[in-house]
Amino acid sequence: MLSTTSDLHGRLLRLSEPIAEILRRTQYTPQESSKVSTKDILLSLLPNTSSSRLTNEESIKSLALACALLASSRSSTHELLSWIPESLSVAGESAFCEISRDCFSDFPSTSNAEDSEKIELLPIVLPELKDTIEKSSLGKNSDAEDVSAAMARTPVGYAILAAHQLRWFVTQVEKPNLVKFCNLVAPCALTALDHWSPEVKGQGMISFIHLAKNVSSGDLGLYGDVVLDACCQNIASDDEIWIYVVELSVLLVTKIHPNNPRSPWYERIMNEMLGHLERQPRNKERCIAWLRFVEPLLNALGLFLLAHFRRIFPLFFQWMHSDDAKTVLLVLERLETIVRLTWIRNSPVIPRLVDELVSLYKESSIRKDRDDIRPLILRILMLLRQCKSLQFESVWSQYQEDLNLSTVSQHIWTSSS
Repeated sequence: MLSTTSDLHGRLLRLSEPIAEILRRTQYTPQESSKVSTKDILLSLLPNTSSSRLTNEESIKSLALACALLASSRSSTHELLSWIPESLSVAGESAFCEISRDCFSDFPSTSNAEDSEKIELLPIVLPELKDTIEKSSLGKNSDAEDVSAAMARTPVGYAILAAHQLRWFVTQVEKPNLVKFCNLVAPCALTALDHWSPEVKGQGMISFIHLAKNVSSGDLGLYGDVVLDACCQNIASDDEIWIYVVELSVLLVTKIHPNNPRSPWYERIMNEMLGHLERQPRNKERCIAWLRFVEPLLNALGLFLLAHFRRIFPLFFQWMHSDDAKTVLLVLERLETIVRLTWIRNSPVIPRLVDELVSLYKESSIRKDRDDIRPLILRILMLLRQCKSLQFESVWSQYQEDLNLSTVSQHIWTSSS
């Protein structure tokens, strides 16, 4: 780390000059409704000649917050950040990497400086971001009038920007370094997750997803079940964060309660998700998100999936005939998993399932993705014959004379024998 305050301040000024230059040239007209100017916030955070009165820690923190705000814009479409050009985001990332090498011990670094000469940045910036998010938060039983009052008191734009900075800082640190900050990151991310704004919630969920992937279930401690409860309460959330709710819920329950499908969390999460999908079965984005991330949950439930058949299969039968190839392929992949795990024991679903698979096989003849769809259908039919031989053969008998299925019959019986 630089030895004197003047040396450090000079270095920070040099690092921020390219950012300030691009920032001043960039056109930006803040929305009147937001009452927040991202550009003004950035300019206030960048070092200047008057900021020499700040301590080293304060100067570093300000530049780090500015860099995080710029860098986080690369993955955001929100109006408060979407105006930031790529060149400005890159300049922010570059400046952060430069100062990080000399000053921060909790971020990846190629510096040879001793760790004892560095500071830990997360304990400095995260509490401030948490406080900013909390200022426009509400109680759990608040209504629309409370939201309006909170926005009048503190514009939600500040919380949105803070949540993006939080997410960016957290996702820059990975195992094993992130473990030591688990008890710091979790409360901050939970504050974002409990916020009323979907945009803030989403950033909190991304932060938790990253945390859960980089620490053990033991490191999460008591926060695990608290976050699971928050996930369940947010399953009926806005479309833009549904994908994060599903990924986080599945990731946490399978990590915190592995090999324990009797845990009430499995039942609660699956029922909440299925209930919401039943209410919006034609919502393509939610369907794809659930099918994409639910595989570990299915594997963990195993035979306990039988209790959910009456809700899962009506959704699958509808989605199987979607015009969207991605949806169809994901349904078939998840269906193969369920058949493999449960062998469809004591279930009346076999006849309908075979009929739907045959119907899809015939429909696929005019689809350009039939070469991807048909092998999956054949694998599922073969699995059904293996696990429910007599029942399958009884159902299949109605198709024995169908010339359009002659190659299917031959493949099933030849491959299964």
